[in-house]
Order: sequence, then structure tokens, then C-alpha cells
Amino acid sequence: MPVLFTAVLAAGTLNALRQPVLAIDDRFTLRPWRAQDAPVVREAFDCPRIQRWHPRRMDSDEEAGEWISRWDREWRDETGTSWAIADNDRAVGQIGLRDVSLVSAVAELSYWVLPEARGAGLAARAVRPMTRWCFDTVGFHRLFLKHSTENMASCRVATTAGYVPEGTLRAAMLHTDGLHDAHVHSRLRTDEGNDDGSA
Repeated sequence: MPVLFTAVLAAGTLNALRQPVLAIDDRFTLRPWRAQDAPVVREAFDCPRIQRWHPRRMDSDEEAGEWISRWDREWRDETGTSWAIADNDRAVGQIGLRDVSLVSAVAELSYWVLPEARGAGLAARAVRPMTRWCFDTVGFHRLFLKHSTENMASCRVATTAGYVPEGTLRAAMLHTDGLHDAHVHSRLRTDEGNDDGSA
């Protein structure tokens, strides 16, 4: 059944590219995940504060390795991707895209950082270069994220990175203690400030 619109981004737009390494500053970068990062992934998903908002756990390095290898597949399938937030090349966090729709040029963000890397605004600083790359290189039109209304740290990351609050989705996110209301934040490529490379 034919559709009555033209896709904003053509199939192949994402996987024609090589996943880049993106600079945050002189110390931190965003880089693709590597097999040797498996112990860090296990550490992250053993952290109670990360489990609070990303309700899963890793029971082995093999499971962590599967989590890492998933991102190569999702890049090829153009459905998602993930970068390690690296401190002098050691992974200390994650930022990625979920539910990528090239047809609509829309993707959802996610992020987390290990306890050792918290408190200095690293997550928000990591969002900025990824946002610029998504808008300037890939050509996404809209990026958004959602978080539990109880997750104020994630809310601060979103607003610090310039993601505009859009509203509340009622009982929209399932966590270990049940359904949570969720705040939604977004940026559009056409938002003020995006034309000069800031995010």
C-alpha cells in the first residue's frame, strides 16, 4: 500500500556512514563500544542508581558482550546506535539513539554515566556533540528523550543540553516499582542556536 509522503531521510542514510568518534573536550570523547568494554557495562548495570532508571542487569561478561555487539547490528539496520562516553579512552558512560525513524528523521536519546563520572555535567556535555552530529551530518529533524518525572538528574541533563520540555506522558514508563509518569524533552534541527553548531 503506497504512502502519500516522501521519507525525510532515505534508507541507507545512517549505515552509509561510519560511526564517528566525537570530541567532548580535550579529555572526554564519544567512541564506539568495544568488546573489551564488557566489564564496564557489567559494572554499570550492577549500579543500583542506573538500574533504577534502566531496569535491567548483566549476569555475565558474555551478556555484556552481547549488549555491545547489538549496536553494530542496530547501526547496520538503522534502528539505533550507542557510544561509550570515554575518559581518556576508558568507558565511563553511554549515550545513544533508540527507535530511529529515518522516514520521519526522528530518534530518541538515552544516556547514563558511572558513579565515578557524575557531578561535573558530563552527561549534558556528551549530549551536545552527538546532537550536532545528528543534525549536521545525518540530517535528523527531531531528537527527543523521556524520563521518569522522579528522575530529576536526567531532567537536569536534558535542560542543560538545551532540550525543551514538552509535557508529561501519564503512566508511560515501566520501572521496577511500577509505571511512572514521564517528562518529554526535544530539540529540532530548526531550533534557535542549532545553525551555529551549538546544542
